[in-house]
Amino acid sequence: MPSRQKRVIFSISGVFGFSCVLTAAVAAGLPFWVSGTVLCRTGAELVNASGPELDKFLGKVSYGLFHGQRVKQCGLGGRPYRFSFFPDLMDAIPAGLHVTVIFFCGVLILFSSVATGFFFFNAFGRPYETLQGPMGLYLWNFICCLCSCLVMILFASEVKLHRLSERIANFNEVTFVYQTHTEHYDRSFWLLFLVFLLHGLNILLIRLAGIQFPFQEAKESDLNSGAVDLMY
Repeated sequence: MPSRQKRVIFSISGVFGFSCVLTAAVAAGLPFWVSGTVLCRTGAELVNASGPELDKFLGKVSYGLFHGQRVKQCGLGGRPYRFSFFPDLMDAIPAGLHVTVIFFCGVLILFSSVATGFFFFNAFGRPYETLQGPMGLYLWNFICCLCSCLVMILFASEVKLHRLSERIANFNEVTFVYQTHTEHYDRSFWLLFLVFLLHGLNILLIRLAGIQFPFQEAKESDLNSGAVDLMY
């Protein structure tokens, strides 16, 4: 492939990589990873509420990795309350798992920045034939895909397996008991999925630029060396 076309492809990949950096950073800071409703079970059982009457006992919860907001409602109007995970909820949530999610978010932002820099370096500079060169771009983007996938899996396990929304709703509650009524992943979570897709697209663009996959190239070299051995 002509060098001009390679430069164009690497430049497009660099723009995608920079978009991933900004998207991951913004998504990590916004409190829109999960949103849903929580039911005040104690109040609903006291008046035996059902059907439309349950709306008076449905509050809201919305949170991200660092902070969020909940609105408790037990038939007497909503009580909004803003909270932070650090240090308010550290005793109520699986702290180790939550910190791991934040850690991999940071790793994703870091390696997305590294991949972006090397994309532009290979587009306008003189690439080295090492991990910093064209072959290394597969490594950086694979790490980014892996990190974004780990963030989504770990956060989903924290929400579903550890009932994170319920723990947040029942934090510092003595009189009432809340349970999750509806729950769905919000825009920030799907922004991480978009980052995963963009890094996967970058891997395809690297291949489109004419750079062989690492394992494929190693296999071809093994075949060539085997043919030479047979000749001699």
